[in-house]
Amino acid sequence: MPENTTENPTENPSHDVVVVGGGAAGLAAAVALGRARRTVLVLDAQEPRNAPAHGVHNFLTRDGLDPRELQRLGAEEVRRYGGTVLTTTATGAVRTATGFTVHTPFGGFDARRLVVATGLVDDLPPVPGLREQWGEGVVHCPYCHGYEVAGQPIGVLGTSALSGHQAWLFRQWSEDVTYFTHTAPELDPGRREELLARGVRVVDGEVVEVVTEDGALTGVRLADGTVVARRVLVVGAPLRVHSPVLDALGLAREPVVLGGVEIGERYPSGPGGATTLPGVHLAGNVTDPQAQVVTAAGAGLVAGAAVNADLIAEETAAAVARYRLAPV
Repeated sequence: MPENTTENPTENPSHDVVVVGGGAAGLAAAVALGRARRTVLVLDAQEPRNAPAHGVHNFLTRDGLDPRELQRLGAEEVRRYGGTVLTTTATGAVRTATGFTVHTPFGGFDARRLVVATGLVDDLPPVPGLREQWGEGVVHCPYCHGYEVAGQPIGVLGTSALSGHQAWLFRQWSEDVTYFTHTAPELDPGRREELLARGVRVVDGEVVEVVTEDGALTGVRLADGTVVARRVLVVGAPLRVHSPVLDALGLAREPVVLGGVEIGERYPSGPGGATTLPGVHLAGNVTDPQAQVVTAAGAGLVAGAAVNADLIAEETAAAVARYRLAPV
């Protein structure tokens, strides 16, 4: 895990930029800013979304790396360029005359600019045994986990109108896929036909338990008591974001809609992660729920560069003002 490299963090509370969130997006932003010779503090609550996963995938040269190890290596890079990584939680923020003060249990930290990269939380359905298997036998993304579960008996839990699409996708990785309608709306007739044509079994009825043996997922139990053997269960959970910093500063969340279905929420941002709050930029899942680790890291780099350009513009305007007042 990233270490707290500040013996007494209240001794130097002022920075060019405070980055809230120590995942791939936040650390990438901090590295970009450190390389731009900015003073940077990363506040890391140590609650990464991908902590239960065995490895990061589709990240060129880092495929299969433990998520915690990626975080540790990223924190080392931040320190290499003069940044500080502090293990703590940001509990709020206020705007000041010179920027912002971010509140933490250690006290307040002043910053001219903020980058928020606090990720999201998967709001898992309340099926007994499901949460305990999250990141193990229960997965959500074919591009994150599909290769690792290829060829196994896969179940897809119907939770929304997009669950049929998940079954449609996961069929690429296994010929043995069962779609459980559970609480999802009735399948579109066209989608049902596609699944049946591809050999996907459709099972009606609610799933009431995830069944395990010796810690491994072995099936799901239906409301009528039937147990259907499966080794993997795919779940598309609503995506929730919550940032005390952004809430305190007044940035409202908005729904995320995919294929006409609301899949969760995000804090909105534009190019470079800019928000309607001057001086506040976002990166990663907090603003882009579908971003994978590599794209979140890329967004962090873009946000860091945008913040640095914003600071340069501010410093240049101040220099021009002084220049015009200087005696000829």
